[in-house]
Amino acid sequence: MPLEPRRIWNPPNPYLGRYAELLEEPPAAELEVYEDRSRSIISHSESLENGVMWSVNPYRGCFHACAYCYARPTHEYLGLGAGTDFERKLFVKKDAPRLLEAAFRRPSWKGDTITFSGVTDCYQPLEASFGVTRTCLEVCLAYRNPAAVITKSALVRRDAALLASLEKEASAAVFFSIPFQDEKVARALEPGAPSVHKRFETMEILARAGVPVGISVSPVIPGLNEPDVPGLLKEAKAKGARYAFHTLLHLPGSAKEVFLHRLRESLPLRAGKIEHQLSVAHGGAIGNVRRGRGRDWEMFRRTWELWTRRLGFNSEEPDRPSTFARAEAPKSARKDPAQPEFAWSHAATNLL
Repeated sequence: MPLEPRRIWNPPNPYLGRYAELLEEPPAAELEVYEDRSRSIISHSESLENGVMWSVNPYRGCFHACAYCYARPTHEYLGLGAGTDFERKLFVKKDAPRLLEAAFRRPSWKGDTITFSGVTDCYQPLEASFGVTRTCLEVCLAYRNPAAVITKSALVRRDAALLASLEKEASAAVFFSIPFQDEKVARALEPGAPSVHKRFETMEILARAGVPVGISVSPVIPGLNEPDVPGLLKEAKAKGARYAFHTLLHLPGSAKEVFLHRLRESLPLRAGKIEHQLSVAHGGAIGNVRRGRGRDWEMFRRTWELWTRRLGFNSEEPDRPSTFARAEAPKSARKDPAQPEFAWSHAATNLL
């Protein structure tokens, strides 16, 4: 399916003193790729839901252009916008595999699970050309360090054998973010992501390859996709999923403005209802709220518990002993990897 061109639109960056408003039709937002020279690669975060989490983000920004992405304000730290800048001014951390190996070799690292990724999709189309995520997973395999992947991309099927090997040697799991059943709604709010059909198809391919898979019904958008939950969970189970989780839509900073702008533009007849119900679930004001409130949200929570229990998701599995082992530098963790120039991959576009 051909992608419609994105027009430049960004809310004002709160860290900049000036904001220019275009007085005519905005130009198309061209794809621009930059190198990110971060000196470390593992991020640490804590949450009430997941406890301590260690994550690796091989890229900054995301071509999938999901309207609801909570990570959009991170682009503002770079002097860019949270709108189309986040979707088309993308950064590649080419040195990520070397930095990951260096972290693994420190005595302080104990072999905790690494999640790919926290604020970007590690298998967005850039990965087809640069392969940073794959090389990082090869480092995890060499050190027998557990890893989990959260993605919308069908490109992850390329690494099915690698992920299956990591599952045998340590632990691996891939969670597919699939919040909508309706392809039209998904295309409106996730214009650069693969189709819902492709995501479920890829889930089944990985499950058959021996990779534990799950579904992330995230975000749950009150007034829009709560009725999709039973169907999504049943389809995921049929495709081999073992796990399921969800998160409430939360909109920090400029993410709120981006989401509401796209919602009113793409789903104008439903926008009013969605905004109202989201406000209720957020306790009266739309914002960065992670725990839902109110009678409707409690009803949704009970529905979720009913269906996940009925379908056998998230059943207790025995704890696996630590497999992490420092070893000789793996061949896959290249000290000076060849850096291919960015070229759009036809294989990547065919997976949309």
